[in-house]
Amino acid sequence: MSKQSKKKVPDNRQRTSKPPSVSAEPEALSRKPLIHLLIIIILGILIYSNTATVPFILDDINSIRNDSVIQDMGQIFGPQNVYKNRLITQLTFFVNFSMHGLNVAGYHIFNIIVHLLNGLLVYWLMILTFKTSYVFSYLSHHGLKNSYEYRWIPLFTALLFVSHPVHTQAVTYIVQRSASLATLFYLLALVLYIKARSSESARNAGHSFYAASLISATLAMLSKEIAFTLPVMAVLYEFLFFRGDIKTRIRYLLPLLLTMCIIPVFLILFQGASAGQGGIDDLTKVAGSADVSRWDYLTTQFRVIVTYIRLLFFPAEQNLDYDYPIYRTFLAPPVFLSFLFLLGVFCWGIYLLYRSQKSDRADSCWYRLIAFGIFWFFMTLSVESSIIPIIDVIFEHRLYLPSVGFFMALISGIVVMRGKLADRAKGLAKAVLPVMILAVIGLSLTAHARNMVWRDEVTLWEDVVKKSPFKARPHNNLGVVIHYQQGRFDDAIKEYQTAINLNPDYADAHYNLGLAYKQQGRLDDAVREYQAAIRLKPDYPDVHYNLGGAYHGQGRFDDAIREYQTVIRLKPDHADAHNNLGATYQGQGRLDEAIREYQTALKLRSDFTTAHNNLAEVLRKRAP
Repeated sequence: MSKQSKKKVPDNRQRTSKPPSVSAEPEALSRKPLIHLLIIIILGILIYSNTATVPFILDDINSIRNDSVIQDMGQIFGPQNVYKNRLITQLTFFVNFSMHGLNVAGYHIFNIIVHLLNGLLVYWLMILTFKTSYVFSYLSHHGLKNSYEYRWIPLFTALLFVSHPVHTQAVTYIVQRSASLATLFYLLALVLYIKARSSESARNAGHSFYAASLISATLAMLSKEIAFTLPVMAVLYEFLFFRGDIKTRIRYLLPLLLTMCIIPVFLILFQGASAGQGGIDDLTKVAGSADVSRWDYLTTQFRVIVTYIRLLFFPAEQNLDYDYPIYRTFLAPPVFLSFLFLLGVFCWGIYLLYRSQKSDRADSCWYRLIAFGIFWFFMTLSVESSIIPIIDVIFEHRLYLPSVGFFMALISGIVVMRGKLADRAKGLAKAVLPVMILAVIGLSLTAHARNMVWRDEVTLWEDVVKKSPFKARPHNNLGVVIHYQQGRFDDAIKEYQTAINLNPDYADAHYNLGLAYKQQGRLDDAVREYQAAIRLKPDYPDVHYNLGGAYHGQGRFDDAIREYQTVIRLKPDHADAHNNLGATYQGQGRLDEAIREYQTALKLRSDFTTAHNNLAEVLRKRAP
């Protein structure tokens, strides 16, 4: 009886083979996942190990170092914060400031951790995709559950994401945490959605995963506007990789689709869109982009997206501040050819999706993954590369989220290529894995070297000036850092003058040149540059303040008073302007007015030592 029973067990198991199930655990996936995760983490740490001392750069200065909002929890939630649409990102900066002050190491460590978590989520996303009903049934049907592809696609997709040099800007440039943080919650929301859909048999677990997915989607929307496409990608994923009746699909997708309302609602409420301020039209433009029409921006983006693809394939000549032309006609050859290329790539994705419908094909699964990766790339890039003008038409950090789809499509495409080579050129097929390993090593070394450029502001802006020699802003910014960090006034003046020659209407360069002249004692030259800056930008408090100081130094007290009064009109809480206005009044013997200004300065800043001393001196003069 026992012998008969032992013989029947294998037969019964064979006859009652388990149908494809999203909860089944394929053998290959459980082999070395821990080692895979460790490789991803260690590689990411090694690549970014040289970034802990990278200083605050460019937007970091105004958005973190000099921003009182992120230094006070009350201000973050208060009416003075008009950027509540990125509330979660601001809260992370507040946490960093509370723990580390302005020590940049803590900010960089946080960014690196977010990047590593994103790499792990990319790996998890690919693992779960292989367990969805569509992919798992395909692998079971073709006997590929333990295949080469099954083992390596998740790992190499994640490794390319973690190691690619184009991501250094999103990780090393502190303020671009908004992109990596939004990506973190974006990926987490999608992964949790997949877990919820895969846990229908365990209702409580499915509900928990789904609730967590909605929370994560909300956090993504409040980190950066690129998360707006998340519900659309969830819809696409649902129809490509899951099976189910339409009611089930609607039940899962509808609440997620409603999260798309978060971004427009927050923009309207907290960035002041109203009938009197231009409404939605102004809302969907970025400050400073008024000179670029929606059509010009879209036209330029066709060319920009091709540049992005080139950077992903061949990350050479990376640049913080590209000197990129604005194309104002669709028929310009670079634009039209780029459009045809991008249209071809998108249509290829549609064709591959069509080919993947034929389940009898041995490569249909990989075709679907390639198609999904292509659609992911274009969809996630659409927020910043469409009809919403942004003053900078190209920035590398905008590739952070779209690159997930690119790497997914690339690795799946390599799998298809290897499968075709296996029957014709086995030697080449065997070389695919070593080549991918070498590619990851090469990208990692390039990323580490790119981070060395970021080690200080001088090396960074020297790199930018070298690559964008005919763009004014890099010369101005290089002038600022060698002016204030190294005291090289003559070199700084040359950079400011170069910036002005390239763009005579560059108010900041005129202002900075005036400051350099002032420090050399060339007051007449400083006044000329301040006046030029004011003509270009009349409501520029700092220029009026320094022009007032220059006039005072020339003995032109009435002119100095006029400039200080202008500063106070533009910025009533400018304590230094009140103090200097008081000093000018004092020099004219107008002591009562001087006392009033000193007292105002002390109300604004009670620890203002100079104002205390000036007030004490005036009061002594008035004493009988």
